[in-house]
Amino acid sequence: MKTIVIYNSQTGFTKRYAEWIAKETGADCFELSAAKKKDLDTYEAIIFGSWACAGSINKISWIKGNIDKWADKKLIVFCVGGSPIDNPAIDMALKRNFNESEQKKVKAFYCPGGFNYEKMSTPYKLMMKMFIKTLKVKKDKTEEEQIMVKMISSSYDISDKKYIEPILRYLKE
Repeated sequence: MKTIVIYNSQTGFTKRYAEWIAKETGADCFELSAAKKKDLDTYEAIIFGSWACAGSINKISWIKGNIDKWADKKLIVFCVGGSPIDNPAIDMALKRNFNESEQKKVKAFYCPGGFNYEKMSTPYKLMMKMFIKTLKVKKDKTEEEQIMVKMISSSYDISDKKYIEPILRYLKE
């Protein structure tokens, strides 16, 4: 199956996953800005990966705007975020990015990445620092909020090649 992996990465985690997927499948792999200039008609599968912030997938409107045009293709979206894979909010967040009709045409996956403050853009870095500060001063924090403060207070990497396995399995179906 002729496949292309297209990614949008802010700090490198999504790019890493895109390259892993491309290597395992023999797919072409391009950053979103380069892929927009390509003719995607020859591909049978299009995999789009981007980073997630507060449950929203960055640049998701690009693939959503092409869903009907690519009705004859296998469409896969993966997002990368800072939450561990077992976070119960992930499934709901993935579903919120697509309406009911789109969910029938696109299969979405989550891959844990992490935080890399050194590569993060200044606006996002400031937003995260403000969010952390707000959480730290909050009284009666939930256990989840306490864990979140510890996790996102500094850079970390929880990415692992094993998280592409569900994507690879679905692609082969």
